[in-house]
Amino acid sequence: QVQLIESGGGLVQTGGSQRLSCAVSGGTFSRYMMGWFRQAPGKEREFVAAISRGGANTFFEDSVKGRFTISRDNDKKTVYLHMNNLQFEDTAVYYCAAKSVILTYPIQTEARQYDYWGQGTQVTVSS
Repeated sequence: QVQLIESGGGLVQTGGSQRLSCAVSGGTFSRYMMGWFRQAPGKEREFVAAISRGGANTFFEDSVKGRFTISRDNDKKTVYLHMNNLQFEDTAVYYCAAKSVILTYPIQTEARQYDYWGQGTQVTVSS
């Protein structure tokens, strides 16, 4: 059974930074493409960032480019979302997701493409 557990959420001031972690148990982490999504109140879940199996390729939603980075540690079976210069609009529940793929599989940005999901962690940005 594959489980994803996010951590690192909380309250942060505008312009601040935060790092989210997603620890994966079960399955073979190195075979997963990993993604981060978020859902704000009253809005649909949206793509934030994704990283390929080996970590060589990453992709970001336009509004977070230059502010967020994504990384992974295959030994620790953990993916990270580093968020800088946080804005009120970044307030949301953040979810990590995993998809088992072959090595050359292109990065996916649609939530329906991912196989496993965490429970989410709340990030609140205050002014």
